[in-house]
Amino acid sequence: MSTQEIVIPDIGAFDDVDVIEVLVNVGDTIKTDDPLLTLETEKASMDIPATTSGVIKELKIRVGDKVKEGSLIGLLESKNPAEEKIQEKPEKTEKSKEDITEKLIGEPSRPSQEPPEKIKPQQPPLPVGESNLINKGKSSHASPSTRKFARNLGVNLAFIQGSGPKNRILVDDIQIYVKQEMAKPRAENMGNQFAPIPMPNIDFSKFGDIESKPLSKIKKISGANLHRNWVTAPHVTQFDNADITDLEVFRKNMQKEADKKGVKLTLLAFLIKACVNALKAYPVFNSSLSPDGAELILKDYHNIGFACDTPDGLVVPVVKDALKKDVLEIAEELGKLSSKARERKLKMDEMQGGTFSISSLGGIGGTKFTPIINCPEVAILGVSRSAMQPIYNKEKKEFEPRLILPLSLSYDHRVVDGADGARFTSHLEMMLSDVRRLLL
Repeated sequence: MSTQEIVIPDIGAFDDVDVIEVLVNVGDTIKTDDPLLTLETEKASMDIPATTSGVIKELKIRVGDKVKEGSLIGLLESKNPAEEKIQEKPEKTEKSKEDITEKLIGEPSRPSQEPPEKIKPQQPPLPVGESNLINKGKSSHASPSTRKFARNLGVNLAFIQGSGPKNRILVDDIQIYVKQEMAKPRAENMGNQFAPIPMPNIDFSKFGDIESKPLSKIKKISGANLHRNWVTAPHVTQFDNADITDLEVFRKNMQKEADKKGVKLTLLAFLIKACVNALKAYPVFNSSLSPDGAELILKDYHNIGFACDTPDGLVVPVVKDALKKDVLEIAEELGKLSSKARERKLKMDEMQGGTFSISSLGGIGGTKFTPIINCPEVAILGVSRSAMQPIYNKEKKEFEPRLILPLSLSYDHRVVDGADGARFTSHLEMMLSDVRRLLL
């Protein structure tokens, strides 16, 4: 037996490489090419293999250390080459014609002499509907590339039994686990992972007369998108009120001028103008998250979508470059897009590119509601029916009748904080209550 040093081999032109995982302990018996530790550079991760077999006597390195070529890993007690050759010789002579026959016909006539750690066992199937923790409170044994593969699939390594040396988790183990999970009935998996309970299939005709009516294509498509948006974005809704008494007087006075141009001047045109002003003041509301959720994409254009009710369902036409248009131009475009929507003549590009949306139920009724964000946008403004309310005037020290418009702002809480949500609605309230600010 001899003791020798284990050092970092040639790893290229890298200095101060991070040690992110030590794969052996003192007293472990290792073989040639067994992984000892894992290093991570700016470009990749790599396992450092053993160059000889033996027993780990001492470790000089730990997670978090920085190493380079030649750095001491530890001490290894190994057998002399002569002793290894003597022990290897009987193994070679023990091979018989039967071993050769086994390789040729694939049917072993006796137990295989191959080391057990080189045989990849199949992961035993778990009972239906169960996912048991394998490593309770301990970190799983896997290489960085295997961990990355698991992260990409959203797999928790604590549920996986490794089939590699020292129970090391391999890519094949993850694939087997995923296949087992996908084969389970979803309704029986509620106790361990999130999965919606399937809708029960009920024969409603048992309780009385029924009539089946197919959903329109628009409702089928919008229904799937609304469900995706509600599940994807964590919604928060900020409620506020805006005093539009003066704005409504101004709108009615401007309607005479709008009639000359054949334009119907609605409150929605002023709302779009106010929203664009607020988006300029708070650009985070005019953004989108990147698909991987790592970046915020801020947009330097302002395209406002508005929910339009049609006989076939809800559609969202988009007023493009609303910042560059005045109220009459916005009102004219609203009229054209609404007519196209009702006549089913909207083009695809007239419903794309929105950065912010407005859903107005003012003409129908209601006081407040929670609109669903039109992802990948991060916010949507809901507007309910305005109503006269008694509002206290501090200067006159008396109550006055004022026309109050309820606002409901839903936003993606991954992007927008509650404080910014309140600031945005306060800004809208200020713009709508003073028409002079709105027209600047």
